[in-house]
Amino acid sequence: MNKQKFEEWSKARAASFHPVVPLAPGDRLLPMDFTAANTDLTVDVLLDTSSFSRYVEEKLKASGCRYGVGGYNEHRTIYRRSEVFDAEAGHEPRRLHLGIDVWGPAGTPIYAPMDATVHSMAFNSAFGDYGATLILRHEAGGMVFHTLYGHLDLASLQNKSEGDPITAGDLIARF
Repeated sequence: MNKQKFEEWSKARAASFHPVVPLAPGDRLLPMDFTAANTDLTVDVLLDTSSFSRYVEEKLKASGCRYGVGGYNEHRTIYRRSEVFDAEAGHEPRRLHLGIDVWGPAGTPIYAPMDATVHSMAFNSAFGDYGATLILRHEAGGMVFHTLYGHLDLASLQNKSEGDPITAGDLIARF
């Protein structure tokens, strides 16, 4: 299945996807910019996890939003802070964000958006890496794709094994 057919398939079934995080009536999402255009992201904020977390929490509080979302295909300034995203000699370092982030309170439950199996899980502990990470494998419309959940509560990896079946709406992890 090509990209266009997958997009058509997903739009036609969007109402059947389970929300990944709990949403209440009236919840708004705060778009968050982690590109060089965001001049609030000083070197001091980027290099200190506590400062960065406070920055996100303050933005959410000031906006009255429970969740913030970061954009797909952003050229992320924050990736400069970690050697994890540096390239091997002769290659450009990774700065392009290849997902959609959701920020919210620690302990927030995360639900499977659709049926899946556990593809893999790991604790990626390097500074700036994903931390506790869970990857689900989905099959839909004749296409196989994966969703990655990072920066999870470490307990989210317990009692899971590769190949475990997951049903849409299952609690799979916590922030």
